[in-house]
Amino acid sequence: MTIDHSVVAAFTPTGKLRASINLGNPILANKDPKTGAPFGVSVDLAREFAKRLAVDLELVVFDSAGKSVEAVSDERADIGFFAIDPLRGASIAFTAPYVLIEGFYLVREESTIQTNEDVDNTANHVVVGKGSAYDLFLSRELKNAQIVRAPTSPAVVQTFIEQGSEVAAGVKQQLEADASRNHGLRLLGKRFMVIQQAMGVPKSRGDAAADILRQFVEDMKATGFVAASLTTHGIVGASVAPVA
Repeated sequence: MTIDHSVVAAFTPTGKLRASINLGNPILANKDPKTGAPFGVSVDLAREFAKRLAVDLELVVFDSAGKSVEAVSDERADIGFFAIDPLRGASIAFTAPYVLIEGFYLVREESTIQTNEDVDNTANHVVVGKGSAYDLFLSRELKNAQIVRAPTSPAVVQTFIEQGSEVAAGVKQQLEADASRNHGLRLLGKRFMVIQQAMGVPKSRGDAAADILRQFVEDMKATGFVAASLTTHGIVGASVAPVA
């Protein structure tokens, strides 16, 4: 990949590549309990892209998708890793997805809710992570159920339990892990959405920058980089998106 100097400059107005990292999605990034350093597929991609640009990398870490998106939209970060959504696309140019993730509902064992179709009822409160892909999607799709926003995606199940809500929505793996720590919870049997995780750059950086980022993601999928990163970090339940 040949990258023109002007494009490198567009990605690095501060002299470094600032990558927005969201710790609210455990499939993308996590924090080392000993060092506090972030790691995961998004961190690996950020490092590789900085290497391609031949610049230093600065990780800008957030605890939720909403904050991570805002950092790129406000140009406090130069690239980010988000689920593709039309609302976010107003200010961010997205690549094709590099990873596909399933969104599921979680309820209590004794709940009468058995299928996804049962969720959209006026009697139900659905807890989502504020600003997450699930928040954006379900805010459009649910016509009757009420949305309850937890401060972050990892706090969804705790909020669901504390507030006595009927449904929690989020990343399948996060919900499964939370359910294993809290007895009497179950996932519904079918996903309600597939989340397309992509990279993004502020649209203000220009079409050439957006095109280079898109080429980079396709290369990372085609060469097996994304698959290898998921394996290295022990991620299951997420799949590499097809090469566009």
